[in-house]
Amino acid sequence: MSEIILAESSVALPPTQADLISDDGIPMETQRHKVQMDMLIDTLFLWLASRDDGYVGGNMFVYYSLAQVKNQDFRGPDFFVVLGVPKKERLCWVVWEEGKGPDVVIELLSDSTAAQDKNEKKLIYQNLLRVSEYFWFDPFNADDCAGFFLNRGVYQPIPANAQNQLVSQSLGLALVRWQGIYKGIDATWLRWATLDGQLLPNAEEIADLEHQRAEQERQRAEQERQRAEQAESQIRQIAVNLLQQKMGIEQVAQLTGLSESEVEQLG
Repeated sequence: MSEIILAESSVALPPTQADLISDDGIPMETQRHKVQMDMLIDTLFLWLASRDDGYVGGNMFVYYSLAQVKNQDFRGPDFFVVLGVPKKERLCWVVWEEGKGPDVVIELLSDSTAAQDKNEKKLIYQNLLRVSEYFWFDPFNADDCAGFFLNRGVYQPIPANAQNQLVSQSLGLALVRWQGIYKGIDATWLRWATLDGQLLPNAEEIADLEHQRAEQERQRAEQERQRAEQAESQIRQIAVNLLQQKMGIEQVAQLTGLSESEVEQLG
């Protein structure tokens, strides 16, 4: 019987996320850019908690081709979400490992990146990654906000609805501009909301809601205690009045629900 010798394959396997660069060391443009990115990620992360699948990330590399790996010519999106994938930590997003690219991408514009985000990156998301929905937003100019959906391979504008929302059909959520203070910064923020306009809460707002609920419960408990004390005081006063009318201890106890020893102490 002849021996079969398997030759070592000369075909190079594509790199995994452990082999690829996961951080370019370039920080977000400004504190507001970083806070805006965190708000988008954190609120959607909490929303994804009700699902068995999904990943949300930002400011990390998204690899879509070996040519891109070779050239190292593309920095990842500021925000992206992928549905239909396992929930786990990633060093970077590798399309050939995951089996798909992002469903939704958001870029936060700045003076130095706006032209690239509106042109080069938009074409990458449209033609190479095939991202279903792409949005951009300028944290320092809230009017510069737009969304696009992929229609027959070409991005078409997403018109704002009657509530001035940009609706993501992929997520069944809307992007709204909200004026308020977050992490000490008073600005107009881009936020996720339900289609009926309810903002997806961030961790601070959830903590505030929990505190309000706890305070309301404490107040209800205090009101119940006060009502119980008032009712008991009224029963004891009735018992005193009955005793003053020379009614027997046993009969007073039966009428008021107090024990005979409690009635006797009132006498």
